Amino acid sequence: MDRGYNTRSPAVKRLMKEAQELREPTEQYFAQPLEDNLFEWHFTVRGPPDSPFQGGFYHGRIILPTEYPMKPPSIIMLTPNGRFEINKKICLSISGHHPESWQPSWSIRTALLAIIGFMPTEGMGAIGSLDYPEEERKKLAVKSVQWSCPSCGLICNLLKKPAEGTEAQEEDTDAHREAKELAKQICFNATAKSSSSLDTSSSNTSTTTTDPSPTTSPSDSSSHSPHTSERGELRQRIVENETPNVIPASNPQGPTLASNQGGQWSNYLVAMLVAAIAALLFRRLFLM
Repeated sequence: MDRGYNTRSPAVKRLMKEAQELREPTEQYFAQPLEDNLFEWHFTVRGPPDSPFQGGFYHGRIILPTEYPMKPPSIIMLTPNGRFEINKKICLSISGHHPESWQPSWSIRTALLAIIGFMPTEGMGAIGSLDYPEEERKKLAVKSVQWSCPSCGLICNLLKKPAEGTEAQEEDTDAHREAKELAKQICFNATAKSSSSLDTSSSNTSTTTTDPSPTTSPSDSSSHSPHTSERGELRQRIVENETPNVIPASNPQGPTLASNQGGQWSNYLVAMLVAAIAALLFRRLFLM
């Protein structure tokens, strides 16, 4: 199994460990990698009780990315079942369609229990989902007993046969209860994360939205920062001859000094004219 693989790779280490943990089939599920590909697994799950899938056996593929467990696997069903399309990557909150809801602590066993838990739920129009009538699903469950995989053989022989007795029934009930709770938890986590992302994007949108005004230039309207918005408002106030709430700095060479100088020059000119008129009058009187 480890031939040709880098045993130092986190993904290879993780998959080898999980293959060892899942080497023995249970009554509800079984999964192992292909002999020539550690990143492709085949699995078989038993149909959940008290559902149209009861008594059925369902086989599929799990394609794992090289970044596993940091990225989720892709899940493909092979056995006709009436809940998931066959030979197509199905959309679950634990599959590659929703990497935002995937947690590295989840495993292939988690995916198997999630599939069992998701089977009795409604498809809700998700990718790869089907909503066959209950009677049709029951017929497919009966046919699935004879379904055979080219690589794995007759799938009904891949699971451990259910034991008889009260204790075995309790174990079977506990396993399906775990699958249901896990499916609910995964759905809840995916919904919560999606809502959180939506709230974050909405808050960012409301924060960066600016208040457009007719006097704002195109360069100002294309900017979305708070400082640019303040500068735009200040320009608008100046254009409208409004006084902004800014105290102007004193300028010793401002308009006051200019007006004082203008007054001094006018007084000097008046004095010169008076002196010239007085000189003319004095000269005329002297000549007389």
